[in-house]
Amino acid sequence: MLLQGLVQLMETKDVKDISVKELADLADINRGTFYLHYNDVYDMLAQIEDELFVEFHDIIDRTLNPSSHSPRATLFEVFSFLERHKEVVRVMMGPHGDLSFVNRLKGLVQARLDSILEARRASEYGCYLESFAVSGCIGVIETWLAQPVPSSPEAMADICGTILERGFQSP
Repeated sequence: MLLQGLVQLMETKDVKDISVKELADLADINRGTFYLHYNDVYDMLAQIEDELFVEFHDIIDRTLNPSSHSPRATLFEVFSFLERHKEVVRVMMGPHGDLSFVNRLKGLVQARLDSILEARRASEYGCYLESFAVSGCIGVIETWLAQPVPSSPEAMADICGTILERGFQSP
């Protein structure tokens, strides 16, 4: 109930403008119950992000590695994860969301891509390619989450996989 309330409030307000009282009232709980689990709204948001990143790290660890890298498999897992957590991720990446969440997401993917793209980075444009791929994927995710009826994770894996594979070809 608290998570649903936070998501609902973040659709129209920055987290700094959300009070514990407002959130507790919306979730129909008393503030004491809120404080049993969280110190404040920022603590709640941090815990939600940490839980999401545990799952996201697992996906990246399982699917994005230099020895058996399959971009479409990774992309399918990522979009499936995003679909499961669509409402939360949408507000986190939205206009009232948390920029540190987006930067943390980008940082995780970029760090993992470092090892995969090491050989390509030696080229003149390698560091730009990596940055373009990560930022481009974040842009695609934001656009996908904004759709009234988003495409399936399979379709998005195919779309992004095609874009990335064409972009990773040497000129």
